[in-house]
Amino acid sequence: MNLSRISKHHCPLQIRIHTNPQETNFPKIPFGPFNLFIQRRWKKPANTAQTRLESRTIDSKLNRLTTHLKKLKTILKIYELMSNRKRGPFVSLQLMSRWRNIVGLNVGMGEFVHKHPHVFDVFTHPIRRNLCCRISGKFKSLVSEEEGLVKDCELECVKRVKRLLMMSKNGRLHVHALRLIRRELGLPEDFRESVLGKYKENFRLVDLEIVELIDKDGNFGLAEVEKWREKEYREKWLSELETKFAFPINFPTGFKIERGGREKLKNWQMLPYSKPYEGNEVVQVGTCGKKRYEKRAVAMIHELLSLTVEKMVEVERLAHFRKDFGMEVNVRELLLEHPGIFYISTKGSAHTVILSEAYSKGCLIEPNPIYVVRRKMLDLVLLGCRNTRELQAAEEIKNGSHSLIRKVCAGNTSVGEWVVPILESFDNVNDHDDTGEISDASVEFNGC
Repeated sequence: MNLSRISKHHCPLQIRIHTNPQETNFPKIPFGPFNLFIQRRWKKPANTAQTRLESRTIDSKLNRLTTHLKKLKTILKIYELMSNRKRGPFVSLQLMSRWRNIVGLNVGMGEFVHKHPHVFDVFTHPIRRNLCCRISGKFKSLVSEEEGLVKDCELECVKRVKRLLMMSKNGRLHVHALRLIRRELGLPEDFRESVLGKYKENFRLVDLEIVELIDKDGNFGLAEVEKWREKEYREKWLSELETKFAFPINFPTGFKIERGGREKLKNWQMLPYSKPYEGNEVVQVGTCGKKRYEKRAVAMIHELLSLTVEKMVEVERLAHFRKDFGMEVNVRELLLEHPGIFYISTKGSAHTVILSEAYSKGCLIEPNPIYVVRRKMLDLVLLGCRNTRELQAAEEIKNGSHSLIRKVCAGNTSVGEWVVPILESFDNVNDHDDTGEISDASVEFNGC
């Protein structure tokens, strides 16, 4: 054998084997049975709360609802800022432009105000000749109607707070946690004095930020889901084993159940657990009886959402009840593990958890008076720039008032005698608007 000939043929092969493929310009060789010398590590796909949140089945109607509600909350923030001013019932647009970051707007304040003429009344100041803005009479009347309903439902507010205290670990709650979901629970703005301080036979303020339940009411021992269980047992003739610990399941449209998911769900529905008002044990996931404690945490969150006005709460605010309720769980992961009970909407700056069973086609199935008023506010916001008869009449009166200003200026009348009546005339026009004629907005909301 000729060694020189072998070395000529094998030297290039040895160079290719021992050199680093990253340092050479050779094309990458695909992985296969004939190139086992190349090792490629296959990563297991991550299964985290973020990946499950991104891959979940989306409910477009609930997402659209949360988007509209975010716009309504922005308008209510602007209304609160305008009402806190003591100079007058109107604010210049130049000053309002400074509130853009406070209310969290992505567009200019002037552009946002002009998009909602049924909520904001923009006019030219008769003296300074600059653009000013005020809240329309329709929206003011709806806000005052909501405040009146909240005051009338004072006893209902007491019941909601008592239920939350009964679910807590030791009958105590932080007032800060209640303040975060004050509007969701339908509590008045001064609930610390008007509810907690007024009903001293039920509540006691241990500290400045801690409220304690004095007397437990046995009538509140049943959770809201028990009503559904009784209905299922009575109307569908199901066995007691199937309904005693079950929850209503409403998957979003297009949801695909994995293989073996139905059997797991059936076993989970029949799994017994300690109900929210029956025990004060700490809910821990990771110990023995993991599924039972997890189901108790689901029941407590379900009951809290059932006590709210619109059956929805921001996830971050819901997490403030973990320690008081004794839920040693990751709330976001727990909600994502049960898509048939809870739906998380990521629209807006915060994630919102919604009780799936309470909504149908983006509307609450069993509305309450406070929800109805808030829905009227939302319909007024969704009218947008649609020109109705009320706006046309207001424009005509404005044009007539401008001519009156010109006449008064020609007569050299003092400022105090004619400026205030003109501004009050705008209020009279807005107050006579009919709040019921806002049915056109229902087109955008699927006929609800």
